[in-house]
Formats: sequence, C-alpha cells, structure tokens
Amino acid sequence: MIRKGNCWDNAPMESFFATLKNELIHHEQYQTRSEVRLSLFEYIEAFYNTIRKHSALGYKSPAQFQQTT
Repeated sequence: MIRKGNCWDNAPMESFFATLKNELIHHEQYQTRSEVRLSLFEYIEAFYNTIRKHSALGYKSPAQFQQTT
C-alpha cells in the first residue's frame, strides 16, 4: 500500500517491472494471453528467482540467498 507522500513505496516494484520489460517483454511477440502468462511464469519462477543474480543480495539469486540465511 502506498503511503501519501512517500515515493519510495513503489521503488522495488517499479525496478522489477523495468527489469521484466527490458529482459523479456520487449524481446517477445505474443499471440495470445496464455502465451504471456506462460512466458511470465517461466521468467519469474525459472529464471528471476533461481538463476538471475541480484546486486542487493550480494550477487546471488533469491533462491541462493534464501538458502544461506
């Protein structure tokens, strides 16, 4: 939920959506909504959470970071 006057509330989601658009959406051409859903699911579950390194997590994937904490 956004608090009035706090611009930092949306920063993590805006960063995620910018990454999603740059790494996936702008490089694909979808014909159906089911293709979009499948592509998003595969990107988030199979790549973003398990393989992609995040600088805020010490250059570990979220799955690697969660295993170490």
